[in-house]
Amino acid sequence: MRYVFGLFILLIIFWGVNSQYYSGFQLSLGLGSIALVMLLTHKMRLIDHESQPLHLLTRILPFYAWLIKEIVLGSLYVLKTILQGKQALSPKIITIKLDFKDDISTVIFANSITLTPGTLSLGFKNDSIQVHALTKELAQELLSGQLASKIKRLES
Repeated sequence: MRYVFGLFILLIIFWGVNSQYYSGFQLSLGLGSIALVMLLTHKMRLIDHESQPLHLLTRILPFYAWLIKEIVLGSLYVLKTILQGKQALSPKIITIKLDFKDDISTVIFANSITLTPGTLSLGFKNDSIQVHALTKELAQELLSGQLASKIKRLES
């Protein structure tokens, strides 16, 4: 039930941010469309703990702040590498062993790698992920396990 309520709140916020009109008629249309979406998602059984990880909400906000910082620093690093020329490039494909408790942590890990400039998730094999890194330094940073440890804190 809390997932249904969570989706309802998220849809109201989304509608409110995107709507420019708040007359009674517009509000009733907005609530009607939200009710229709809620009915359809309930009938299709799309609302569960994976589609709406509300249990992660308090722990994921600090992770997002850290990830945004890493994206900015990664952008500056890639810019510096580009300005240094081809000799600064040392692309590597590495394999990182995964030991997360649930699938959502694996998805967050892979997406975080791809969001960070200079690294790209290539694919999964059993309990590991292949990653392309633009330089040896980026590969070493991923192998250090800092990202994995941040995501493991989300699981507990």
